[in-house]
Amino acid sequence: MPADVIASEAKQSLSGNGSAMNHDSYTDAYLRAILREVKVIAMVGASPHWNRPSFFAMKYLQGKGFRVIPVNPQAAGDTILGERVYADLADVPDPIDMVDIFRRSDAVGPIVEEAIRKHAKVVWMQIGVRNDEAAARAEAAGLRVVMNRCPKIEFSRLCGELAWSGVNTGIISSKRRKI
Repeated sequence: MPADVIASEAKQSLSGNGSAMNHDSYTDAYLRAILREVKVIAMVGASPHWNRPSFFAMKYLQGKGFRVIPVNPQAAGDTILGERVYADLADVPDPIDMVDIFRRSDAVGPIVEEAIRKHAKVVWMQIGVRNDEAAARAEAAGLRVVMNRCPKIEFSRLCGELAWSGVNTGIISSKRRKI
């Protein structure tokens, strides 16, 4: 997609004065533009366990043609779904288009700083993850930001694979259930 079209679609999500993103609501055009442009995703917090949301999201995104590079210091050197796991973004030797964050909101700041240093184009924070201060730093550095959304869910919704019913019900969560 040409850069001018992406910029035009991205502008649709700017506030009325054009200076700040509205991170409470994203247009479909903004999300679609990101998902069209992105080819390589670094997934921070990727899990080697098949029953974790990050594993499921990684497998889905790979199946849709994205290269997903797992980042997890506890699994560094291993492989997840055929990709080598790195301890942090700085260790990833390849260019990264998007950083998908499966970490707590208070852990996002340093990850965003690494994303800026790696010249990523997008920082995407998963459902339940929001850090406005880190988002502002990323945007000031020229990165696009999405918070409290899942690229797997958005991709499937935008492609007509998933209806809104059942989404954001709180049923799907990375938090362990209390017994």
